[in-house]
Amino acid sequence: MDFFSAELTGAALIGALAVLALIDSTSFGTLLIPVWLLMSPGRVRVGRMLLYLGSIAGFYALVGLAILLGAGALSDTLSTLSDTRPFLIAQLVLGVALFAWSFKLDPVGGKKPTEPAAGAAVPGATADGAAPAGAANGQVAAPPATEPGRAGRLSRWRERVLSSESGSGRALAALAIGAGLVEVATMLPYLAALGLIGTQGPGWPVSGLWILGYCLVMIAPALVLTAARVFASRLVERPLGRLDGWLTKNAASTTAWVVGIVGFLVARDAIGRLWG
Repeated sequence: MDFFSAELTGAALIGALAVLALIDSTSFGTLLIPVWLLMSPGRVRVGRMLLYLGSIAGFYALVGLAILLGAGALSDTLSTLSDTRPFLIAQLVLGVALFAWSFKLDPVGGKKPTEPAAGAAVPGATADGAAPAGAANGQVAAPPATEPGRAGRLSRWRERVLSSESGSGRALAALAIGAGLVEVATMLPYLAALGLIGTQGPGWPVSGLWILGYCLVMIAPALVLTAARVFASRLVERPLGRLDGWLTKNAASTTAWVVGIVGFLVARDAIGRLWG
């Protein structure tokens, strides 16, 4: 708690909040998903990108306002509740469940699709290497669905929610709120910023404006990337394409790591307070 007890005023306080906001700007919902959306083929739908970024910034702002407004009324109750044995047991069960779920999201040693080796037998071929029936007419059985099929579905969904079709805006806003909900348990920089605003900020109602400013800084890098994609598309297309390919290929693994780490930390905290 030395960080919060240190007296920060003026430029030092604003600088600390800016650094925390920029750290928050690199999260799953504020950077990785926007990059993935920006790599949708064709013209960038600026309005759709602003809808997503506005939704996630608004979600963070509402969470921050709720925490600060309810901090005084709920702090004692939450502190007492979090020290009870039933609460800690429920926390332990939740942590273990999240940790176990991470292995289901990305199984250890799971097989990945591989390209057939040169000279390998064609699926369905006869023992002497002849092509299966119907191959002469171009009617070869389709291979089983693999991860590229899943990536294709994700890409089609991305194009749909970024288009002007009815209902796609709601889906995009839901994606932003869902990303925010996933990050609630790990928004440590934001909680630190709220602590600074609550203890050393200017007080209400100006503190509410500070929270809004923090959330704008948090989405600033994604806004810059959006502008670059619109006005300097050829310059940023290849770097964003590489990053998009990596994210698509490793989406399950990345999500599994995040869920597993959060589950481990939640369970470890409960164990330490139950038997520490």
